[in-house]
Amino acid sequence: MKVEDYLDNAQLSRHHFKAMFVSGMGFFTDAYDLFIIGIAISLIAPIWKLNTSQIGLLGSISLISALIGSVIFGRIADKFGRKTVYGVEAMIMAGAAVLSAFSPDFTWLLVSRFILGVGIGGDYPVSAVIMSEYSNKKDRGKLVSLVFSMQALGLIAGPLVALGLLRFNVPQDLSWRLMLGIGAIPALMVIYLRRKIPESPRFTAQMLGKGNEAAQAVGKFIGVNVELNSQSSERKHSNLMSFFKNKSLMLTLFGTAGSWFLLDYAYYGNTISTPMVLNAISTSMSLESKVFYTFLIFLIFAIPGYILSILLIDKIGRKSIQLIGFIVMGLSFLLIGIFPEIEKQIGLFFLIYGISYFFTEFGPNTTTFVLPSELFPTEYRTTGHGFSAGIGKAGAFLGTLLFPVIVSSVGFSTTFVIIAAISFAGIITTLVLKEPRGESLEEVSKVKISPRSVTNEL
Repeated sequence: MKVEDYLDNAQLSRHHFKAMFVSGMGFFTDAYDLFIIGIAISLIAPIWKLNTSQIGLLGSISLISALIGSVIFGRIADKFGRKTVYGVEAMIMAGAAVLSAFSPDFTWLLVSRFILGVGIGGDYPVSAVIMSEYSNKKDRGKLVSLVFSMQALGLIAGPLVALGLLRFNVPQDLSWRLMLGIGAIPALMVIYLRRKIPESPRFTAQMLGKGNEAAQAVGKFIGVNVELNSQSSERKHSNLMSFFKNKSLMLTLFGTAGSWFLLDYAYYGNTISTPMVLNAISTSMSLESKVFYTFLIFLIFAIPGYILSILLIDKIGRKSIQLIGFIVMGLSFLLIGIFPEIEKQIGLFFLIYGISYFFTEFGPNTTTFVLPSELFPTEYRTTGHGFSAGIGKAGAFLGTLLFPVIVSSVGFSTTFVIIAAISFAGIITTLVLKEPRGESLEEVSKVKISPRSVTNEL
């Protein structure tokens, strides 16, 4: 039996959940670091007297640098192995969180948040692919979704930390520093654990041609000796130019990256700007109340969405969930946009706004993370995921940067009509993708690739 067959047919065990936890803690940190800035800005802006452009840039800078991190680390992980960078990105996140907390001025904080984004971006492709390559084919969607669902805990942790600091009347200049600095704690916790995860057996067998070492990696992963009939055979990497020249891979990238771009434009623009959205429906609402309502939206709507994705992704498939999510998101945003009176009815607004969150999580926010970890072949898996995540973060950057600008220019209602149109466009990018449910990674990602002619080319 080959290593890949053994992994595909292995029973779900505690070792899978161990890998899920180690990978997922990175996403807890990612979510906390990315979304806490929206609350922190509410405190920083009046202290440093920031203008609208500075607020937009501060909220979005980590997202554009995440593009850089995901592309660079994704390519390095395909070139030199997943383990090469697994943990390095956590070190970057921890260091940048501490630097952010000690920022003396706007420029320092902007640079610190840029560095933080590089680490966050690097975490996306490696954590997703490590989990997908260790998973069995029956539960792969569930396991990769569980990694991503740790984002939900990060979404809740941010408002809880902020509420605690505000409730105990911690000075505002100290509060925002603590909010940002606390992000270093979970990053530091997982650095050691990540370095203990063995190299992906699929990468070792297929890219390095070391079947016996791959079998040993499986044994190390599950804690027993594994006897596999794995022949060692030379397998050369393909170069990056072959990736971009391959029509099949480019169509897949259009689907994965395009869907992620559209989702993140809508999702991050809304989520990071939630305090601004709440201010639009009630100017008298205190900051503490805004944070509390943000927490409720995540708890009541987002968390159940994550849970339903985990339960159903291996049953009804990734594409179905993604299509449903984009459609309901679009309808929810369109209702808010074309019926301005909804803004003034707080209960109705929260219901519709919350439904959009539910179907974001039970929809493209989960599946855009899962699909690129499955649809690209092993030699391009982290590269493809890295480009997909990076292009997605470009959408997040634009959404976060432009949301306050568009709201101030055309108003709250028109802004949501624009976001609705962007959500509906996700239907097109989803339809071009394969459905990987229940198939082995090798089968679903099968594509003809030209051999590499230059051995040292990235």
